[in-house]
Amino acid sequence: LTTRPTHPLLHHCTAAHPSENAGMSDAKKYAFETLRVTKPAAHVLHVEMNRPKKLNAMNKAMWREFRECFDRASEDPDVRVVLLSGNSKIFTAGIDIGDHSDLFAGGGGEDEEEEQGIARKAFKTRRFIGNYQESFTAIERCPKPVIAAVHSACIGAGVDMITACDIRMCTDMSYFCVKEVDIGLAADVGTLQRLPKVIGNESLVRDLCFTARKMFAAEAKSCGLVSQTFQDKKSMMQGAILMAKLIASKSPVAVQGTKLALIHARDHSVSEGLQWIRDWNASMLHTKDIPKAFMGAMTKKTPIFSKL
Repeated sequence: LTTRPTHPLLHHCTAAHPSENAGMSDAKKYAFETLRVTKPAAHVLHVEMNRPKKLNAMNKAMWREFRECFDRASEDPDVRVVLLSGNSKIFTAGIDIGDHSDLFAGGGGEDEEEEQGIARKAFKTRRFIGNYQESFTAIERCPKPVIAAVHSACIGAGVDMITACDIRMCTDMSYFCVKEVDIGLAADVGTLQRLPKVIGNESLVRDLCFTARKMFAAEAKSCGLVSQTFQDKKSMMQGAILMAKLIASKSPVAVQGTKLALIHARDHSVSEGLQWIRDWNASMLHTKDIPKAFMGAMTKKTPIFSKL
């Protein structure tokens, strides 16, 4: 047997403390039924899906709490990076079908009256889907970078979710599965819109979405779905926290502006993207973070940036 070399990220890693809890005020702000929120390092928020007995299947409460959590993180000046992981044997089993039996029975998530007819049912279902799309769009909309750390299986809605994240990493034994065709529907909360832009391979996207086959870690890395793989969950979480700490040490003005610019550039032409960043930096270049960063580089000391 051979031992896999230590991951490059971990060469610079001092002992991480992922169990450090958020402060009392944060405990109230981030108190959820299906999510466990902690602060493993300064300015780093760790959001864990926390339905271990249900394999982190996403029930109605979890969909609602995703949106609430990331909307709060967006406005929290103490948060500069968010780490997203799963507290279960797998990352997530996707949507909790049992908790959505009313929807899959054709009810749009609410009790229906017979006389409502197809049109009214369709409007209710459309609103229902829109609310669920917002649960993951809240991740993308959050100006703070979001790192998804995937272990074991990421199924169905889990793929929708991680494609809304900024950085994805996984363990060597992980796999990803766009499962929706196997339950008789087209994915409708982000995979079909974001995955093609994440991996840039239309043929592979159709392969995955039409067949619902498993894509394992090696293939996920080769196509760009994830940028790093780790031997196990422990080393992955250490690497993820180290990366989050590194990002959190940078100017929040620079980091958040960069995320917003990248998202805008993805959905617009090059010329439109250049105009956007020109207008953005017309004001942002006047930040005090720039001379602080220059001074830090000259003195070899890590600059301390104000909250944003």
